[in-house]
Amino acid sequence: MSKIKHSLFIGSLLVLFVSACSMGSDEAAESTATGSAVAPADLVLRGGVVATVDPDLGMVEAIAVNGYQITAVGSDSEISAYIGPETQVIELNGRFAMPGFIEGHGHYMGLGRAKQILDLSNVVNWTEVVTMVAGAVDKAQPGEWIFGRGWHQDKWDSVPDDAVDGVPRNDTLNAVSPDNPVSLGHASGHAGYFNDAALAAAGIDDDTSDPAGGTIVRAPDGRATGLMRETAQRLLSEAIGIYQGRLTPEETEQIDRERVILAADEALRHGVTSFQDAGTSFEGIDFFRKLEEEGNLPIRLYVMVRRASNELMDEALPQYKMLAEGNDFLTVRSIKRQIDGALGAHGAWLLEPYEDLTDTDGLVLETVEDIERTAQIAIKHGFQLNTHAIGDRAVREVLDLYERAWAASDTDGSALRWRIEHSQHIDPVDVPRFGGLGVIAAVQAIHGSSDGPWIPSRLGDERAKSTSQPWRDLFNTGAIVTNGTDVPVEPIDAIASYYASVSRMMVTGERFYPEHAMTREEALQTYTINNAIAAFEDEIKGSLTPGKYADIVVLSQDLLTVEESLIPATTVDVTIVGGEVKYRRGMQ
Repeated sequence: MSKIKHSLFIGSLLVLFVSACSMGSDEAAESTATGSAVAPADLVLRGGVVATVDPDLGMVEAIAVNGYQITAVGSDSEISAYIGPETQVIELNGRFAMPGFIEGHGHYMGLGRAKQILDLSNVVNWTEVVTMVAGAVDKAQPGEWIFGRGWHQDKWDSVPDDAVDGVPRNDTLNAVSPDNPVSLGHASGHAGYFNDAALAAAGIDDDTSDPAGGTIVRAPDGRATGLMRETAQRLLSEAIGIYQGRLTPEETEQIDRERVILAADEALRHGVTSFQDAGTSFEGIDFFRKLEEEGNLPIRLYVMVRRASNELMDEALPQYKMLAEGNDFLTVRSIKRQIDGALGAHGAWLLEPYEDLTDTDGLVLETVEDIERTAQIAIKHGFQLNTHAIGDRAVREVLDLYERAWAASDTDGSALRWRIEHSQHIDPVDVPRFGGLGVIAAVQAIHGSSDGPWIPSRLGDERAKSTSQPWRDLFNTGAIVTNGTDVPVEPIDAIASYYASVSRMMVTGERFYPEHAMTREEALQTYTINNAIAAFEDEIKGSLTPGKYADIVVLSQDLLTVEESLIPATTVDVTIVGGEVKYRRGMQ
């Protein structure tokens, strides 16, 4: 795999010949080469600043589209030849156009579900959480579960004095909801908070043992506080499943269809045209396949197989491998595994104990041996392996097991494009291994800015500085770095994550180890062509190259030149998927 060049401006801007040589319209190409009129385009965007993210094409002014593919790019005068009486024309009026953002790591149905339950992402303290739950209880029937997600204790302005491990006890939650079980997911997804009614429904009491890879957090007197870390949340799964089982299959499908639409609406509003879904079961993939066959997938999904045993994957993967064909909206060719948890929940697996919880160095959620067997199965069936690893110990263990799997099968690992999802904390010794081995660092830049204010409390400043999101070092060693938001852990806001990429600015107004900031061009590549490479889709998306998908986003400001502090004010004005306008803001 060739390394991606780090400039959008390489190559000539004299693109008449290149634009005519369209893989999507041979007739137009031939006629342009001979000087005759070209076939009209279905859609033309003109009068803008267009970043093709193709080093041979550079910056242009206009784009022509036929069907779901780009026909040509070039100057306004060149592309004017493609405008016919039926051509839809979008006047950019100097605005910035680029390939549609590719969400490099998110949870698609989780995004949809987050729109159906209590949104706790903006609460500033525990009192607000309790108040929101009380309001939901007032509207609920006795026994009905209350679900919410998004709280993060490190982002609150205060916690109760009797908090355990920095998290409140559930006494006040019990008071406002004695008869309604309550389940409140942490922003990271790596912890959950439950009231006593929920714990009782699951049969959890003071004598229940911690499961492997999880912790039932307890007060000094041994009583469960309501906080369940990592795999301990699964102790509630059966009780929640029984409750949700009251719905008919038709009702369940209707809820899921609503989630698909809610997620797509949010993605398109933020300029996201493709979404790399970090973990869906075979049943969920069946559902997506049904929607695709109906024409009811609004954005393109690259889905990682999740929640299946090695034995089941070995048997089923051949039937689930789906490579992109034509105007494809569903691709399946990868597996998601998870070796550790999240730093915020003290679940990331570290080389040394936590600074603020010295009796632990994190949690191992899925064993090295089990993931190594998955690696063998992935090689056997031609699947990519993408492993969640946040802590520096987790990252090292994954790099090691990838190397062992490749050596055991005599495989060129760099051609497999295996990934480490998150890659948040990397020991300096291990950074060069990404570029050397060809392992992709699938990061979410927004995590650095969002979590930065409290990361030193977990690791200590020296360790945080040497290991946290070392993007500059990764680029310097030749690694491919991708970008995303891990939605619904963070909002699916590509502009915010782009800004975090180039500024490392935190909500405190300080920069999070800014020496690792990306250049504007690098950040744009991480959200477009690099994400396409990480999904084996760089031949069909990730740049505005003739013949590729006409997945385009129009922004109000030029991300490459606007003053850095003004980047967050950039709006998404138009989102186009496969040549169709799927979202439009304030345009006629």
